[in-house]
Amino acid sequence: MYAIVKTGGKQYKVAPGDILEVEKLDAEEGKKIVLEAICIVDGKNVETDASKAAKTKVEAVVLEQFKGEKQLVFKFKKRKNYKKLRGHRQQLTKLQISAVGTEKFTPKAKPKAEAKVEEPKEEKAVKTAAKASSKAASSEKKPAEKKPAAEKKPAEKKPASEKKPVEKKLAAAKENASDAKPAAEKKPAAKKEAPKAEKADAKTDAEEK
Repeated sequence: MYAIVKTGGKQYKVAPGDILEVEKLDAEEGKKIVLEAICIVDGKNVETDASKAAKTKVEAVVLEQFKGEKQLVFKFKKRKNYKKLRGHRQQLTKLQISAVGTEKFTPKAKPKAEAKVEEPKEEKAVKTAAKASSKAASSEKKPAEKKPAAEKKPAEKKPASEKKPVEKKLAAAKENASDAKPAAEKKPAAKKEAPKAEKADAKTDAEEK
């Protein structure tokens, strides 16, 4: 069931439990007021006649009187050097619909908090002591275990016979160089015997004379 009410020159659709903001009404917070209904809808029954619908009471409770958000009003006239800026905050009233005709709003009861069962002091002391001991045990750090050093394996010696092809080439080149050295050695030059022959010829010429 809901109704359409008129207040402050505006119309609002309301149902029990709804909260709405309307133009300011002269009523203190917490007081009940009756709104003017112009239409009532109850299931398939619809009453659109304002005089008959007004017989159904729409009750509301005032929750708060407050000011709305600021609205800016700017006036301007071109080529007249006319500009005006004004601000306005409308006075409003917050309402909660408590009843529409026979239908009333019943607020839901808040679930009660379960009462905590207090433990005896002795049990509390035992628990606190156990927690403290567990914390102390965890805080004590165990000495770090030293890991054995990794054993170094002796380097495997490769047999001399296993030589790389590059090494073989170098060895062959060295051998060739050593063989070539004796051939390259120069022999001492033989003494010329020509001067002796010339001396002998000179002696013979002298004797003949």
